[in-house]
Amino acid sequence: MSLRATAETGLKIVVVGGFGVGKTTLVRSVSEIRPLNTEETLTRTGEGIDDLTGVADKSGTTVAFDFGRITLGPRHVLYLFGAPGQDRFWFLWDQLFAGALGAVVLVDTRRIDDCWYAIDRLERLGTPFIVARNDFGGHPYSPTELRAALDLAPDIPVIDCDARSRESSAAVLITLVEHLTRRHDAGVPPPGPGADLVTDPVTDPVTDPGALVGPAGATGAAGPRDSTA
Repeated sequence: MSLRATAETGLKIVVVGGFGVGKTTLVRSVSEIRPLNTEETLTRTGEGIDDLTGVADKSGTTVAFDFGRITLGPRHVLYLFGAPGQDRFWFLWDQLFAGALGAVVLVDTRRIDDCWYAIDRLERLGTPFIVARNDFGGHPYSPTELRAALDLAPDIPVIDCDARSRESSAAVLITLVEHLTRRHDAGVPPPGPGADLVTDPVTDPVTDPGALVGPAGATGAAGPRDSTA
């Protein structure tokens, strides 16, 4: 699907989290275009470096970033960037965060410690975020328990999701946009240059759920549980 010539503004959201938590899967499920993936095959060289606990069937990993797109209206386009999960690629994160409206932190409760670095970096950079639990069948933390385990501020939304599902992934993005809108309405400044939030639902339907779900893309259907980073 080509980008409309009338598009004027690109809005950026980053999806972060630990290794194998489903970042690539979320971007793939909700993007209206076939996502750009920088994925390489896991080899024996990574044994002892990449922790495959809980994701033993994982065969590939993101080594730079994932990129997807959602058209929100005639003038606005949402760009999704999935950050690599392994610590050796963390040096890329600050560049990916530059100009972002906000971020989604994906959490696998079987490996809850893996998301600490993401939350720490976002807090240090002042980038607003929400937490989405991608259910792999780990400990059934309640939202309250998960919030306490991650030491989150009371205003940070915590939700459940299935990264394979277009509707569920869209609901995650809608929750983030609603969080950003509340901050905007409360007078909290955006995180940095180039990160501004359009909130007029008539002319700029950033907060329209239908705009975020959009038409089904080539890879929008839910499939088997995928733990791609």
